[in-house]
Amino acid sequence: MRMRRALPLLLALGALGSSPRNAAPVMTIGRLHYDGGGDWYANPSSLPNLLNAIRTRTGLRVAAEEKVVTLSDDELWNVPYIYMTGHGNVHWSDADLATLRRYLRQGGFLHADDNYGMDASIRRELQRLFPDQPMVEVPLTHPVYHLVYDFPKGIPKIHVHDGKPAQGFGIFLDGRLAVYYSYQSDLGDGWEDYEVHHDPPAKHEAALRMGVNLFAYAVGFGG
Repeated sequence: MRMRRALPLLLALGALGSSPRNAAPVMTIGRLHYDGGGDWYANPSSLPNLLNAIRTRTGLRVAAEEKVVTLSDDELWNVPYIYMTGHGNVHWSDADLATLRRYLRQGGFLHADDNYGMDASIRRELQRLFPDQPMVEVPLTHPVYHLVYDFPKGIPKIHVHDGKPAQGFGIFLDGRLAVYYSYQSDLGDGWEDYEVHHDPPAKHEAALRMGVNLFAYAVGFGG
């Protein structure tokens, strides 16, 4: 399955790092530092491991480390993919919401990854973000489940949590998946170093593969 978007979308978001002439830009993931008291910094080894997987498995030029950004930070416009996680409360100010709407409408991508505890607050804030665009379950035919790796049953279940099935929800803007909410999965824990959670290799691999798909979709890889 192929995506309809193309890599030049990245350039509309800003010059993503310096690179040789005619080379693709160097990209990274923005870790969102949000207000509300939740531990936005959770799973410190997760994003470096995901970036390494993206670099080695797709050939995309990505940095070794994520970039911490806030919604008032100019660096926001230099990352095509924002990742947020945590166990606690999330809160965005009205100014934050306006900035995030503009970022997403201009082609940016937000991945909210519930680390068991942020579900109620992230659903509330996403409803405030787009009151007329409710979250829906992302169809199993969508490219995020097939672009690089095939997930015919959808997002993998990494940690038990409440024992509910893992689900991927999304907000679509003009037909494009702009927000992806991974619920009851805990991809970030799956991306972490083995010593942190001692996840079986198969679960670690499944989490990385799903993360590669999400980033690839966000940047238009394969379009």
